[in-house]
Amino acid sequence: MATYKQIQIWVKEKYHFIVKTCWIADIKNQCGLPMRVAPNRIGKDRINPCPTNKKEPIISALLHFGMIKK
Repeated sequence: MATYKQIQIWVKEKYHFIVKTCWIADIKNQCGLPMRVAPNRIGKDRINPCPTNKKEPIISALLHFGMIKK
């Protein structure tokens, strides 16, 4: 399983923008991937969900690293 840093680097190289870790966590949650609770997380709701126009690059990264299947 790829780390958040690896996903950020892959998206930056391919799509030329930096992804926030909270966006990656949001997409992983939507895809049903196992998640841990961050020690600094406050509450259950995500404060910064992934913007609609950034979802596809993150999903592409998850596919690239074999974390999800089409």
